[in-house]
Amino acid sequence: MAMPTRRLFVLVFLVSLSLSPGLSPPVAAQTPRSVPGLNAAQAERKSVELRQGMSSEEVEKLLGKPRRTALKTGASTSTTGGTLQWTYSWPGTYSAQGSLNVSFGATTPEQWRVNSWEWSTY
Repeated sequence: MAMPTRRLFVLVFLVSLSLSPGLSPPVAAQTPRSVPGLNAAQAERKSVELRQGMSSEEVEKLLGKPRRTALKTGASTSTTGGTLQWTYSWPGTYSAQGSLNVSFGATTPEQWRVNSWEWSTY
């Protein structure tokens, strides 16, 4: 009678180990990706349509989801709710990587509007 109980205990122990998050296999890092369907030249042409005051939804409709985002708050930005920064990246020409940084400001936490944008290569 002791043998089936022992097997059940071992089985439950092994199953609980496999469900433990600390023992799960590592997750692979995401590979950098550009906005689907846009290459660097197309993105540069579309960025001409950016305007101050555009909503984040309008920018996403124009350029797609950004590769990276950042939210900055501080003493100088506390009255406006901070600065939201979106970074878009595309493989450039001549082995350069092109990126577009779009900065948003807000008077309320849910209403982000474009303040500025700039292209850079690295």
